[in-house]
Amino acid sequence: MKIALYFGSFNPIHNGHLIVANYLLNQTDVEGLWLIVSPQNPNKQENGLLNENQRLRLAKLATEHDERIGVSDIEFNLPRPSYTIDTLTCLSEKYPQHEYSLLMGADSFQNLYKWKNANQLVANYPLFVYPRQGFSINNNIGAQLNGIDAPMLNLSATYIRQCVANGKSIRYMVPDSVREEIEKGGYYKK
Repeated sequence: MKIALYFGSFNPIHNGHLIVANYLLNQTDVEGLWLIVSPQNPNKQENGLLNENQRLRLAKLATEHDERIGVSDIEFNLPRPSYTIDTLTCLSEKYPQHEYSLLMGADSFQNLYKWKNANQLVANYPLFVYPRQGFSINNNIGAQLNGIDAPMLNLSATYIRQCVANGKSIRYMVPDSVREEIEKGGYYKK
């Protein structure tokens, strides 16, 4: 089965993530997509990062009615910080029947050359890159690159967290089930 992996802190998962995932699944021969909830991104400092189990629950709530999308906690049991290439190696050993590719935004792709074993990653795994405002897609590292004709959405988890902290509505930015869980749990409050 062809599986695209979408790594992220998903702090929180939002409709932008889900729209891009849906575009990928509709436009390509990818048969399934796994959201890989990263407990700690080695290339990013996260302020207000919910614990990994809370973020995992939000991702599961967001995708519970779409059988094409799975949510994985595989990185929770790997050494930290977790690196994409190590997670891919683990997944390939655990589920060798699948063909893996990566889904990422142009912002992540721009910094891919800084990632651990980036050359090995681009040599062995196709990449699907979606547009992000302010970032161009220049394939300077020889990746097996596939663009996605997805809309450029200027929606960020940072903005959503700021809205919650300031008592503003996040309706229509996240699935209702995610919004309800954030409200119930008091997540992202000042």
